[in-house]
Amino acid sequence: MTLKTLEAQWITAENFQPYGQLITASADGKAFDSTDAQLSFSQGIPRFYIMRLQAKGRRFHRITRHLQCSQCLGSLEGKDWLMAVAPPSEGSEPDLAQLRAFRIPGDCFIKLEPGTWHAGPYFEGDYIDFYNLELSDTNVVDHFTHDFLSRGSLEFEILI
Repeated sequence: MTLKTLEAQWITAENFQPYGQLITASADGKAFDSTDAQLSFSQGIPRFYIMRLQAKGRRFHRITRHLQCSQCLGSLEGKDWLMAVAPPSEGSEPDLAQLRAFRIPGDCFIKLEPGTWHAGPYFEGDYIDFYNLELSDTNVVDHFTHDFLSRGSLEFEILI
């Protein structure tokens, strides 16, 4: 097995653009524009919920994508977190050359483009509650995973 490291960079709207959008606070009453989450939920019923995730370190060998919808994730209580992403791809594998890790502050959320590969969230501490917006059946009918370990003996670790 080969362990590759990914240095987590602080997320910005510009460096996250190939994968989705970074959404930050805006003034109340601001008109809808391109800085708002551009959502794609036409394939089913949206599901907005809070999920409690237990810490699992910062290593991964599986990465997932959802082709039928956007996905939005953000931490509660202002806690920072990490996510590895690769842009949507035509084939059944992510583009390793474009695999990146991001540090995401707890005062914003991310919107993943449909098809964006993602691993995480990862974080320090025992657990973090995250809000998640996806389709009601995303994890049943739209959950495609690539396993780097079984297909190439690769594992990744996110460094902070």
